[in-house]
Amino acid sequence: MFDWETNTPAHSANTAISEDLGQVEYILSDKTGTLTENKMILKQCCISDTLYGNDNGDALNDVRLVNAISSNDPDVIKFLLVMALCNTVVPIRSNGDTVSYKAQSQDEVALVNAAGNLNMMLISKDSSTAEICFNGSKFLYELLDILEFTSDRKKMSIVVKEGQTGKILLLSKGADEALLPHAYPGQQIQRYLEAVEMYSQLGLRTLCLGWRDLKESEYKEWSKNFQEASCSLDNREFKMSEVCHSLERDLHILGVTAIEDRLQDGVPETIKLLRNAGINVWMLTGDKQNTAVQIGLLCNLITSEPNSQLLSISGKTEEDILRSLERALLIMKNTSETKNGYSALPRDLAFILDGWALEIILKHSKESFTRLAMLSKTAICCRMTPLQKAQLVAILKSAGYLTLAIGDGGNDVRMIQEANIGVGISGREGLQAARAADYSIGKFKFLKRLILIHGRYSYNRTAFISQYSFYKSLLLCFIQILFAFLSGLSGTSLFNSISLMAYNVFYTSLPVMTIIFDKDISETTVMQYPQILLHSQAGRLLNPTTFCGWFGRSLYHALVVFFITICAYSDEKSEMQELSMVALSGCIWLQAFVVTMDTNSFTYPQIFLIWGNFVAFYMINLILSAIPSLQLYTIMFRLCSQPSYWISMALTVAVGMGPVVAFRYFKNLYQPSAINILQQIEQSNGSIQTSGNLEAARANLTNLLTGSRKNRDSNYHPLLSDTAVSAR
Repeated sequence: MFDWETNTPAHSANTAISEDLGQVEYILSDKTGTLTENKMILKQCCISDTLYGNDNGDALNDVRLVNAISSNDPDVIKFLLVMALCNTVVPIRSNGDTVSYKAQSQDEVALVNAAGNLNMMLISKDSSTAEICFNGSKFLYELLDILEFTSDRKKMSIVVKEGQTGKILLLSKGADEALLPHAYPGQQIQRYLEAVEMYSQLGLRTLCLGWRDLKESEYKEWSKNFQEASCSLDNREFKMSEVCHSLERDLHILGVTAIEDRLQDGVPETIKLLRNAGINVWMLTGDKQNTAVQIGLLCNLITSEPNSQLLSISGKTEEDILRSLERALLIMKNTSETKNGYSALPRDLAFILDGWALEIILKHSKESFTRLAMLSKTAICCRMTPLQKAQLVAILKSAGYLTLAIGDGGNDVRMIQEANIGVGISGREGLQAARAADYSIGKFKFLKRLILIHGRYSYNRTAFISQYSFYKSLLLCFIQILFAFLSGLSGTSLFNSISLMAYNVFYTSLPVMTIIFDKDISETTVMQYPQILLHSQAGRLLNPTTFCGWFGRSLYHALVVFFITICAYSDEKSEMQELSMVALSGCIWLQAFVVTMDTNSFTYPQIFLIWGNFVAFYMINLILSAIPSLQLYTIMFRLCSQPSYWISMALTVAVGMGPVVAFRYFKNLYQPSAINILQQIEQSNGSIQTSGNLEAARANLTNLLTGSRKNRDSNYHPLLSDTAVSAR
């Protein structure tokens, strides 16, 4: 999981929720920088009703645009000037007079680089001035005010003053729905709307650019209001937004830019694998609907196959949106299929909505939307604000699902922190998301290994360790309880304090540490059959049923150890210490075989810790038996020399483990689980003789997918379902 391209390792900031990675049910992902590379390149543009780059897909090499710049077309020059100045880019001059640019948003870097390639180069900039070089001539601009971008305004503007003429200019850029409605009266914007629609269908990111000349008196009055709003202590954000809107009006729309942002390597394969594993994947983005749909098609989030459905929740009024929501919910229910009494969803059923529709739905019909979210495997949510992303996560959490949010920028932090598990990508927009997340990775493709390999193995190991810890403690407790009845409730302990401490701290703790090396099936098999993750999602290894199984095993083993010990050493010649050591030895023998039986893969450390600890038990007690001042003096020497001791140990193992081994054998033979079948396939190296088992494994996984996933009753409800919340 090391990204060699950026030298970025994976990092874990919260190890308390590793097992929850193996139970993830919903993944909510940002788009830009998460699914895409965040390497922005200007591909096409529309200036003054003229489309550039639509023939060859590269506006920078369009002869018509180059000729327009050479002839000093005023609208084209203004368009390039807005690209170069209306941003928060910082130019960095290096050796050789080359200039590079740094910015929080890669869109701004792409626009400034494109303007530089078209001879409008930003060569220097500080807090008060900016210098532009155009066709060899330098122009100085005074930066008066910056109207910063916010997720609510969806645009930014900058007020500059020309150094030569003294003119005050307002330069603006933003989303089409935020900028085009503020065009000056009479300007025809239909061509720009068509260009935005065309570019978004190509999967390109669009921005509209605008310009307005300001009178000095108008600017001074506005600047005074702007300063008052920025210094306000009461409702400052709202006042700032209102003041900015008062200036960003009557704009001369110059054109539209179309920026390409390619998918990261491995994203389509990763999403396909995660969906096959039974994980629902949602994409939350601030882009336009058509752009989001095209990216969804490219990354296998949705398909264009005839059996797929993309339900649009939209409308011009609140009533239209609520009706489309009810219609989508009805279609989702009616197109469900019934198999074996469980509800199974069509493979590619999805819905799409924008931020405005979500705002109305959460206000008037949140319950219906929650039901829709629970039925949908895939969703595309566009034009989302950071708050709305977090609200979607909260809705799924409230329905009881374990969610994972992944993003790369500061606008994803709220979503990441709201989810049960937060994953940040160390991308080009900084480390805000990575630092706020529980886990950070270099690329989206590493998410499949984080969940399917590390998450699943961690869940399996945690399930065993937690239940085994109860087992070994209950085993001694039950023996003590049985001995209390035998001793007439006198309060006498069968085991001395040293034996009890050694049993919990040393004898039974070291062998269980080997579980960190355990793998029930290989990583290759997990990737080949990702549906096996549903065992973890359904809580098959850690639930009240399995816990009762371990409880019953501890009670049965306590009865076996106690009665065999009493029957073998209940005569008058036996000392209390002998009785105690025989019972303790029986517990050590049983726990060694229990750990061995529940270990799926053996390595040298595992063999050493399990059986080396077993040998160490006898060596330590033989040494203690050689010390005259201790109560154990000569006890172990006498026991080891008695055939009855070794017969008792053999009988304890046979009676204690025999039924367990027999039960597992017949269960694996007549009612094998998907894991058992995949283990058999691995052991036979997937030979052709196992083709029947292979089909059985697929059928078992399909049943699990259609059954346990949506019907998590008390028998299969994970005991660790609240660990992510408590860890925070």
